[in-house]
Amino acid sequence: PRGRSTFMVEMVEPAAILAQATPNSFVILDEVGRGTSTYDGLALAWAVVEAVHEVNRCRCLFATHYHELTRLAETLDALSLHHVRAREYKGDLVLLHELAEGPADRSYGIAVARLAGMTPAVLARAKAVLSKLEAGRAATGGLAAGLDDLPLFAALVEETAPDPLRAELDSVHPDALSPREALEALYRLKALQAEG
Repeated sequence: PRGRSTFMVEMVEPAAILAQATPNSFVILDEVGRGTSTYDGLALAWAVVEAVHEVNRCRCLFATHYHELTRLAETLDALSLHHVRAREYKGDLVLLHELAEGPADRSYGIAVARLAGMTPAVLARAKAVLSKLEAGRAATGGLAAGLDDLPLFAALVEETAPDPLRAELDSVHPDALSPREALEALYRLKALQAEG
């Protein structure tokens, strides 16, 4: 669509899924959050997984490169982790075409880049950068450090539940009301306040 970033287009589909999926739906989500910064992407993917689990409660196949999301299996009862097995043999990536339980033990991004024809100099530099990043992650607790202290998604949803009084007030357009309609709107608002 014209005038929309790739990331905006990528966000429209998960937004529609979260708005429409029911417990009878089957949803496939692939790499939610890939088109933005690492932190934004991880945060969005994390929140989408929790929403699908806690609100939509549908069956969902969620493919991601954010290894940090595997921590959600500790708190989300219906979430199970699986990966497609692969091995490196003599510097080549061998896809085993097998699905296995649990999280992937590592990423094969550099091996895939080699298969795609990336130059040896770029691959060598990527390995050096990766080594430095992994050392930093080990030292600091990684990208998801501190996430264990977050409140559960269900608690957050309760905090942000729509307020009927506010919704009714937002729907009132004072300049478009006759005196009689304004009085009726005021009585509706008072009634909603009494219920709350």
